[in-house]
Amino acid sequence: MKKGVKAGAVVLAVSLLLGACSASPEETKDTKDTTAASDQSKNSSESEDMKDVTLTVFNYSEYMDPDMIDLFTEETGIKVLYEEALTPEDLYTKYKSGAVSYDLICTSDYMLGRLINEGELQKIDYSTFEYKDNIGDKYWEFTKFFDPECTYTMPYFWGTIGILYDTTKVKGEIDSWDVLFNGEYKGDIIMQNSIRDTYMVALKYLGYSLNTTNEDEIKAAQELLIKQRPDVQAYLVDEARDEVVAGNAAMAVVYSGEAYLGHQYNEDLQYVVPKEGSNVWVDSFAITKNCKNVEAAQKFLDFLCREDVAKKNFEYIYYSTPNTAVIDSLDEEERNDPALVPTDDMTANCEVNVQFDEETAAKYNELWKELKSGD
Repeated sequence: MKKGVKAGAVVLAVSLLLGACSASPEETKDTKDTTAASDQSKNSSESEDMKDVTLTVFNYSEYMDPDMIDLFTEETGIKVLYEEALTPEDLYTKYKSGAVSYDLICTSDYMLGRLINEGELQKIDYSTFEYKDNIGDKYWEFTKFFDPECTYTMPYFWGTIGILYDTTKVKGEIDSWDVLFNGEYKGDIIMQNSIRDTYMVALKYLGYSLNTTNEDEIKAAQELLIKQRPDVQAYLVDEARDEVVAGNAAMAVVYSGEAYLGHQYNEDLQYVVPKEGSNVWVDSFAITKNCKNVEAAQKFLDFLCREDVAKKNFEYIYYSTPNTAVIDSLDEEERNDPALVPTDDMTANCEVNVQFDEETAAKYNELWKELKSGD
């Protein structure tokens, strides 16, 4: 992976080139020296002001290039303490315990909605950002499902959930969730070991919203999943991709980023978002209500929006990025990969998860235990 070029350096280079068109060599040299000295003084001053500031950041595992954390500290003087969690639930539980006072957290859509409703987050002042416009409009539209005014959260990565399948084991192309329920691939199917993701598949196949609270619709999804259970080889999370890559299963329900990586390991694999629709997930950053230095936190978020930084994080993770500057920089093959850059057609029938009320969440939890226990 190549190192990114600092945006400030690019702006400076362009300014100097434009100045050279109308100035003499002596004037240009003086301008360069003055500008460089000014920038150096500004950066030094900012770093000096922030040298005693520390941000505590809570994110998912392996969800940011460590070099970008070092670069942020190098540029701003702000130190970063960085912690990781495996799931939204793990992150929420540790955050709410109060054992550590976090300044910034990155988690998933429905969990962010819960934190907003609980008053755990504070509004982001985007007027202080230089690179916010790198995030495309449609990603802010997704955000409105859990943050209606787009004031508490900033999109970081996003994607879809679909079926990763082995073309050597499956007859023809797949375009429907029906392939998971028609009995044709008994024992060759892997489902997600996740309440929301597994029930989403059944609900969308039946024509219902993945956010339904209707008891009859939820019951219908439960009956379908219980009927499917003998056909399921396993309920897995990250390992689902690996099993299909290894040829141990014909298909698996996976996240789009996992599908992209799976195809890199095995060219016989294809990924599809079924025509009935699916889930569009959005992982976003937010500033906690207890953040000790909001100015520093907003500098960090703006830094993540910068093209070179977003590109490095994208190349480290290879999940879909909401940063349009990065998308525009990809080669044609990458831009046309539906697992890497989902199209508008793919997401047309998709929905974003919203947080359930306590009663509905308890109902899904109860049904999930029943499904997994085999009762």
